[in-house]
Amino acid sequence: MRRMKNKGDLTNTIFYPLKTWVETSTDNWNMLLGIGFAMLLVGLILTIVFLKRIGKSDERTNQITLKSCLYMLFVVILCDVIFPKEYMWQIFFLFKYSIATLASGVYLAVRYKRDFK
Repeated sequence: MRRMKNKGDLTNTIFYPLKTWVETSTDNWNMLLGIGFAMLLVGLILTIVFLKRIGKSDERTNQITLKSCLYMLFVVILCDVIFPKEYMWQIFFLFKYSIATLASGVYLAVRYKRDFK
């Protein structure tokens, strides 16, 4: 069994097969790009809709909004640590922020269903 010496080995083990798959065809690249934009769009819609549904800011909703932003920040930092910086950084930049907005939207949706319904 081969030992991983640093974070770069782990990152390459996870993401290098994706890089080789994407480089085989422009259709694969476009599919990955489309999935990233779809996730970003869904995350933005979820976040905006549930921020509007929660209502005007007061002591309670400010805490919910701040926690949503905290989840978004955690996801951005986690993705910065995990995603490689050497290749496909544009796609990973898109996925970093699409996952972050999706996490924020899902948190707001769960919180809205639990507290406001």
